[in-house]
Amino acid sequence: MSDFPDFSEQNYRIERSLGHNPSGGRVTYLATDTTTNQRVVIKQFQFAKSGSSWLNYDAYDREIQILKELHHPGIPKYLNAFQTLDGFCMVQEYIEAESLAASRSFNPEEIRPIAIAALEILVYLQNRIPPVIHRDIKPDNILVDSANRVYLVDFGFARVGEGEVGVSSVVKGTLGFMPPEQLFNRQLTEASDLYGLGMTLICLLTGTKADRIGDLVDISYRVSFKHLAPKINIHWVNWLEKMVEPRLKDRYPNAIAALSAVPTLPLRPPEAQFSQTTLEFHANRHNQQLTQTVVITNPIPDTTLEGTWEVAHHPHDPAPDRYQWIAVTPKAFLGNQVTCQVNVNTSQLMAGKTYQRRLLLQANTLAKTYPLQLNIHTLRTPRANSLLPYGLLLLLCGFAGAVSWLAGYAVLIAGTVTNSIELAWIGALIGVAIGLEASAWLLKSSGIRTGASACTLTAVVLSGIVLTRILTDGVSGTGSTALIGAGIGGLVGATVGTAIGTAIERLTVRTIKPAIAIALALTTALLGSSIGLSTAGILPSVPAMLLLTGNSLLLLVLGAHLQLQRMSANLRDRQAERDLIKP
Repeated sequence: MSDFPDFSEQNYRIERSLGHNPSGGRVTYLATDTTTNQRVVIKQFQFAKSGSSWLNYDAYDREIQILKELHHPGIPKYLNAFQTLDGFCMVQEYIEAESLAASRSFNPEEIRPIAIAALEILVYLQNRIPPVIHRDIKPDNILVDSANRVYLVDFGFARVGEGEVGVSSVVKGTLGFMPPEQLFNRQLTEASDLYGLGMTLICLLTGTKADRIGDLVDISYRVSFKHLAPKINIHWVNWLEKMVEPRLKDRYPNAIAALSAVPTLPLRPPEAQFSQTTLEFHANRHNQQLTQTVVITNPIPDTTLEGTWEVAHHPHDPAPDRYQWIAVTPKAFLGNQVTCQVNVNTSQLMAGKTYQRRLLLQANTLAKTYPLQLNIHTLRTPRANSLLPYGLLLLLCGFAGAVSWLAGYAVLIAGTVTNSIELAWIGALIGVAIGLEASAWLLKSSGIRTGASACTLTAVVLSGIVLTRILTDGVSGTGSTALIGAGIGGLVGATVGTAIGTAIERLTVRTIKPAIAIALALTTALLGSSIGLSTAGILPSVPAMLLLTGNSLLLLVLGAHLQLQRMSANLRDRQAERDLIKP
């Protein structure tokens, strides 16, 4: 035997219970109309069984009368009513849908159409003459089916007409969803139902249970929920706050006004995710255009990211209308995956510096502004050393002096033994020229072209001097003497020439011009040779003094010229840097 009541005389067969409200004496059943085979909902009001007063019949009768007049797809239709021994029953259209109080979750994108559909039902109710005020809008009384169609149910507390929306002796509604004017039994308006709908939507957005909604209301009846929905679009936050304003005059006046004010933006705004938050630029030449890319992605569905780039102000940067050295392409974009190209022009930047700048993306997101760090490293410019390479020049001078001293003694001994000192010296000079040319070939094959050219030039000059001497005065003596002198000179020319070429290469590496480097090396080598030959007693005192003095003066002039040249270059660099952008 079934415990369900028997409504077969009324042509209804009960299938199962849908709910039970003991305090109101109401039981809801899912049943089938046996005449049409249509599924219906039967609300049985058991006044006698529950001990409820028959005075409550007025409330349920009022619901029946209201439902008879309502014809809206979002309101289940009234079908029938009949009496029973302990009360009476009302029959309504069955909607296969769950209430918003059921344990289910909604995406932010699904909540917007629910809000719009519920407001459209309220617009229908409030546009009636006289208007209908529901008075009990809460998650339990809003149904949503599998196709996301919205229905408003339970009109037991509803009132019709402005004359009846006044002060009542009994407060009816659900705590937490009743506006303050209803809670304190004051005059109700069309804005009163907006409060319950606003609180219902806040429950959905924040995941707050209906019986805990009071936790969001402070002592002044203001609702605080932003901390529970940090990613909700601020336009929606403002709209909901106006829906649940405690004071009637601060709320939307009716459903039409609330519906027209529904934000067109999605509940959850787009987000901007960067493929990288820092871009590193490294220049490998001067006046270089550097490029890096960053990909901006929006992961929020049903939203479109919109952004505009700007360069964050820096005190050392010129005004953008005068000169802009950082640019982004595209500067403005609309899309959910955009590749942006960041271009940096280093032509006005100081060499060997690191520049730190920021790009700002202004977007239609909750964060509004996103920074992108730029680190730009410019190429260091080799700057001329303010000091001459004294150690290198001193080494070259000493080496040339030592070799000349040894060679001078060797040539002198050879000439004395053969009684032909003059021929020995001529042979030595010829040998030096040959040795210099040999060292020139060796240097050139090693890639030291400037040093090789200096050795060749010296060999040519020295050969010219010897040839002039021979043609002018002639020579006498044995050939062996000349060969011995040439051998000694060849060794001297090869070793000193190699030293001169190496020194010239080192000088040019230090950014000294080739002509000055050759002059410095040759003068230093000649000074060393003069000192070596003088010390050996081979050169007479007067010529020796003239050579030493002349070479020393020439070295001083070259050194002074080089120092002034470098000071001038450094000064020009510093003056040029005044017009460059500082880090």
